[in-house]
Amino acid sequence: MFIDIEEEVGFSQNQIDFNLIPSSPFRKNNFSEEQKIQLISYHFEKILEIIGLDLTDDSICKTPHRFAKMLIQELFKGLDERNFPTITTQENKFNYDQMLFEANISIKSVCEHHFAPILGYCHIAYFPKNKVIGLSKLNRVAQYFASRPQVQERMTRQIKEALVQVLETDDIAVVVDAVHLCVRMRGVQDNDALTRTASYGGKFNESEFRREFLSSIPKLTDVKL
Repeated sequence: MFIDIEEEVGFSQNQIDFNLIPSSPFRKNNFSEEQKIQLISYHFEKILEIIGLDLTDDSICKTPHRFAKMLIQELFKGLDERNFPTITTQENKFNYDQMLFEANISIKSVCEHHFAPILGYCHIAYFPKNKVIGLSKLNRVAQYFASRPQVQERMTRQIKEALVQVLETDDIAVVVDAVHLCVRMRGVQDNDALTRTASYGGKFNESEFRREFLSSIPKLTDVKL
């Protein structure tokens, strides 16, 4: 499936080919958004009943609907390719050819193994060629792929491969630092463990440019989450 990316007047229209991006394990269905909310609300209500909660209580009676709406319209909106952000690319009129990076992009995702939150930061850098984008668009691309059940390794690659298409360059680096609440709240219950994943392309496969990038982002031991 292709999603159009809005271009400024005078530029040809680019497209995102999701077949070139590592895929998440989801299947398309014919349910509308409202149908999904209704079905999830119904079944989550049954789960709460099985747990033993009193659904006549004022605090809980609307929880199934709130939960279903949160999943479809917020936490998992990145499952719908139509929600990929509209991005306006601009000509690199200044011929800027040095590293451009944005650090500490806040991301919130959900672990697909336990449906527990993943909280962290994404750091993105690229060497512009013919095109540049507004800095906020880096945030939006990262947040789009975070808004679905995820594993951190895949999410990191998805962000990078999408930006390769948007910016039409392989010279992109993406690092994600995150804490997984499935590690903090269950199982080993480790409150201090952090996870770093990375995806490098083009110039960032050369040690000189990788070192420059990594020296510009917080050390993993300094990350506070």
